[in-house]
Amino acid sequence: MDAMKRKLLLLFGMLVLLAGGAFAAAPEAAESMGALSRVQGGLEQFFSATSFMNGDFTNFIMILVAFVFLYLGIKYDFEPLLLIPIGMGIIIGNIPLPADNSVGIYVENSVMNILYQGVEQGVYPPLIFLGIGAMTDFSTLIANPKLMLLGAAAQVGIFATFIGALYLGFNLQEAGAIGIIGGADGPTAIFLSSILAKDLLGAIAIAAYSYMALVPVIQPPIMRLLTNGKERKIRMKPPRSVSQTEKILFPIAGMILTLFIAPSALPLLGMLFFGNVLKESTRTNRLAETARTKMIDIVTILLGVTVGASTQADHFLTEQSLLIFGLGAASFVVATACGVLFAKFMNLFLKDENKLNPLIGAAGVSAVPDSARVVQHEGLRYDPQNHLLMHAMAPNVSGVIGSAVAAGILLSFLG
Repeated sequence: MDAMKRKLLLLFGMLVLLAGGAFAAAPEAAESMGALSRVQGGLEQFFSATSFMNGDFTNFIMILVAFVFLYLGIKYDFEPLLLIPIGMGIIIGNIPLPADNSVGIYVENSVMNILYQGVEQGVYPPLIFLGIGAMTDFSTLIANPKLMLLGAAAQVGIFATFIGALYLGFNLQEAGAIGIIGGADGPTAIFLSSILAKDLLGAIAIAAYSYMALVPVIQPPIMRLLTNGKERKIRMKPPRSVSQTEKILFPIAGMILTLFIAPSALPLLGMLFFGNVLKESTRTNRLAETARTKMIDIVTILLGVTVGASTQADHFLTEQSLLIFGLGAASFVVATACGVLFAKFMNLFLKDENKLNPLIGAAGVSAVPDSARVVQHEGLRYDPQNHLLMHAMAPNVSGVIGSAVAAGILLSFLG
């Protein structure tokens, strides 16, 4: 690549000198040559500052990765609200810049760097959780609290990944940050990485969001492998009606209980339950509407673009990144499998009329609401009248709570 750059500069210089020869025939040859030399110097300086002279093949590899993200988001509708901003961010972050640039995301106090501080300092994830809380309905979970166990079972993926990362040579803090990918929760992964492993933040965030987007691809084969036709057709009883008082008391009690267990998760769980109180109180509809629409949309744009832009080729294309992606895939498989298997285990102790459809165990990962939608789709494949969405939302939202609690526990030990 360097040889090609030198050849281009040499060719450029020869063209300028040939043009200079024509000027030299004029009476004012000396003056013209001086002016031409200055023009040539300016053009060479301009050309040396362009991306054509500063990039290498790794930048183009990352731009191809960006095209994959954009293709999945646009063509297949896989988490487009995340993949499209991340894909564009990857392109932004991999436009080759000269060494003395003042606009790159890792250049202190540049515009992109200031926006990236929301990721690096863990500001964006709590705001995302506020919006999630304001759009979440805990009714099914309140009506059937035992379904919370499925969300807890799926968090086994976090601790399995933590052990796997240690085995592959990552230190304790890095392994803790990587492990949270198993919860399939991008904001939680970013929050924990920003504290424990800033150097791996980009790779961890991209891995977490990639697997969240691929929920419709990864989960169904595991669900089918671990269940039989009879289990997939189990119809669950409709949940009981939940009063407004219960809906208001649940987030308040939930916040107190979970934060007493894992106080380090305060920024995430505090905002999650606060957002839910805004929704369920019915007295702050304007605030709840803002949190679940305009605010979360703005933060999602900033989060996606800056996370994508942080994947500069020289920071991202490393052996560690490949290992993180491999661990992320394994953790997602383990989390899904544990949720399904635990639902089957619970059925051993339940009466026939109370048995669970094991498919809903896959929703124990905290990819809300995509995992619940996958469960609904799979249930309808085997019984067109079996609607599992409302049941799947219970382990799904408990997975959000569980992954945040797990992050708090890891942070208390490793922070």
